Amino acid sequence: MDVPAADGGAEVAPAFVVEGESLVSRGHPLGHLISNESFHDYRLTVDWRWPGKPGNCGVLVHSSTPRRLYKMFPQSIECQLLADNAGDFWCIGEDITVPDMVQRRGPQAKWGVNEGERRRVVNLTDGSEKPLGEWNTMVIECRGREIKIWVNGDLVNHGTDCTADRGQIALQAEGARCEFRRVELERL
Repeated sequence: MDVPAADGGAEVAPAFVVEGESLVSRGHPLGHLISNESFHDYRLTVDWRWPGKPGNCGVLVHSSTPRRLYKMFPQSIECQLLADNAGDFWCIGEDITVPDMVQRRGPQAKWGVNEGERRRVVNLTDGSEKPLGEWNTMVIECRGREIKIWVNGDLVNHGTDCTADRGQIALQAEGARCEFRRVELERL
């Protein structure tokens, strides 16, 4: 776990816990749970749900430089789990290209990978998520410099020319309780 509030040995509640058969991102304190190993060419399947008030969380792929954004999150591409926005890409020090960039990211002059820049690439669909409290499935396929995301079977994002092709994988604690019942990696 990388939780900045715990720096210097500060006592904080755990951001992630196991309850029953679920891994739970408690949302607070802010931070992330990150793999020790780096991966490339893989398919990651994540089952998640919002058990209460929906909020923000994400899966970070191609993670590298620690605390690159807001002195919190590692350099990466975020595959968004935010309620009603699952499948958006968020560029955190890394970048990615989609065919209709201006429509999905806004004016090119504002694009970037740093704080204050336009880092969000909106997903392709609305309505792919299940109702609050139900389990959703996200499949993230990273192959070379290409990333595809499916939510509940719908292709919701597809980017190419990613500025990274490998890295660690992280789950965020970003303000809301999110439960995971499956986090499964398959090498391609």
